[in-house]
Amino acid sequence: MPDTGIEVRDLHKEFPVRDRGLFGPRTTKTAVNGLDLDIPAGRITGLLGLNGAGKTTTIKILATLLRPTSGTVRVDDLDSVADARAVRRRINLIAGGERMVYTRMTGRENLWYFGQLYDVPKRELRARIDELLSLVGLTQAADTMVERYSRGMTQRLAIARGLINDPAYLLLDEPTLGLDAPIARDLRRVVARLAAEGTGVLLTSHYLAEVEELCAHVYVIADGRHLAAGSPAELKTATGSLGTVRVTVPQVPPAVAEVATRFGATRTPADGGGEILTLRSPDHMAGPLAAAIVGAGGAITALEIKEASLEDAILALTDGTVPGPVVLA
Repeated sequence: MPDTGIEVRDLHKEFPVRDRGLFGPRTTKTAVNGLDLDIPAGRITGLLGLNGAGKTTTIKILATLLRPTSGTVRVDDLDSVADARAVRRRINLIAGGERMVYTRMTGRENLWYFGQLYDVPKRELRARIDELLSLVGLTQAADTMVERYSRGMTQRLAIARGLINDPAYLLLDEPTLGLDAPIARDLRRVVARLAAEGTGVLLTSHYLAEVEELCAHVYVIADGRHLAAGSPAELKTATGSLGTVRVTVPQVPPAVAEVATRFGATRTPADGGGEILTLRSPDHMAGPLAAAIVGAGGAITALEIKEASLEDAILALTDGTVPGPVVLA
């Protein structure tokens, strides 16, 4: 079967709700509103937005846990509703903050159970379980009941469960939530390696540094609607997100003041004397600004650089500062 990727077209999902308690009038809430997404094989794609944007609902539809109200999801040209069983064999889901394993079983028993659900051959399954337990650092706890695991250990086991069928497409919904930094770093390395080997990955995360590190392409949504798409760098540029350079100087003679004016830097008093020259720019201006100050006979006692933020770009998109939708690639 050709790896045509996950193709989402005009996806809608509505839920029935009651406005005023159990006996109030029944209405509908739209959680996903006309989304188009492409998650190709061999790429890590991000799905970003504020809380309530529709990210988790979208991922659950892609994972066949929810049926769409309308629209289509195709996985390697298989329909997620009509061919749900075949789709499930090609995907898996890792969701942070949700219990995705059984607490009354050991870690090894959990992986054995889920491996059989995915029809992993028993001879392969034994070796794969040992490999995954080692990967997530649970070899020593493999035969311990999961109810005795810490939250971080339980999440690590959920990661192993999500990889048990060697999925062609991996759906990650806040996968590093609650993980210690070393395990989160190891998971990012595993995900990057899987993508390099051809796995298609969809990632949602509030850790935007994680998104910038991993994702080649990002979709931004709000209220279930598409707002923007492109690489993290393209989104920052399109929304005018600016990096910040702060240079502390002990004195501001006329020549240095002229440099500040020419670069458009603001001047504020520094604690302990001197001034702070602050420049906000989409470009990397720390070097040119510092060189110009020194060239004008000034001295520098401190230099601070803050890169343009993907968080700033998302906030600009979601609060209406930048009109959408913005399609960059």
